[in-house]
Amino acid sequence: MTTNHDIPLGAPVWADLLTSDPARSQDFYGQLFGWTVEDPADDGRDYGGYRNLLHGGVRNAGCMVKQPGMEVPDVWTVYLRTADIKESLDRVEANGGVVHVPANDVHELGRFALVQDPAGAAVGLWEPGTHAGFGHLSEPGAPSWFELHTRDYDASVDFYTKVFAWPAHTAADEPGFRYTTYGKDEAARAGIMDAAAFLPDGVPSHWAIYFATADADATIAQATKLGASVVQAAEDTPYGRLATLADPTGALFKLQQPL
Repeated sequence: MTTNHDIPLGAPVWADLLTSDPARSQDFYGQLFGWTVEDPADDGRDYGGYRNLLHGGVRNAGCMVKQPGMEVPDVWTVYLRTADIKESLDRVEANGGVVHVPANDVHELGRFALVQDPAGAAVGLWEPGTHAGFGHLSEPGAPSWFELHTRDYDASVDFYTKVFAWPAHTAADEPGFRYTTYGKDEAARAGIMDAAAFLPDGVPSHWAIYFATADADATIAQATKLGASVVQAAEDTPYGRLATLADPTGALFKLQQPL
């Protein structure tokens, strides 16, 4: 297991779910992964309806309601850690990105922003205050991997290297499979995949989140009983047994059963 104290700058530090039905989403992930909802009444603040979801009693994801007029599907958003969000946003704009939500303070918890990279993928930034990010990583029910599926691989690698100082490692560079990781081998934190050849028409570049499971097939069976649908069936790969699902409101997520 990896704890939040090990998350370096530029690496994924948080993820949250934008959902049209928070109650249904919280119930789904609660039954599937054992998550619970943090009670905001503990400090007397509402946080605009935003809720932290707990895994093993610690914060491990967020959930917020999609507001009327938002023309986007329900979706998971990945946030990258920064020490200075204003400086990072300046670098985003200087390297072809677009700032959609400028830096916002969340009381003493930290600061966040939302941007779009040059290939069109949305990604968040988080400057931790008292909220350090994921409590657990890479254990059943917790996030285990983060992956950018991009339509412009070279531009994406250049962007994340320059803006977030990724220690980029070329894991594969051959026809049909180009892949760069943040860090190498056991130090890897996230990946960038050249997805131009397989993303369906109309599907933009996007970040994907994987959740660890001890048994992918059993988790899929449970998820479908709870209202999820299978987008890509489980298959064995060099990186574990992987699958892609859509939760009951349509948000995509992936499962990873370690080798």
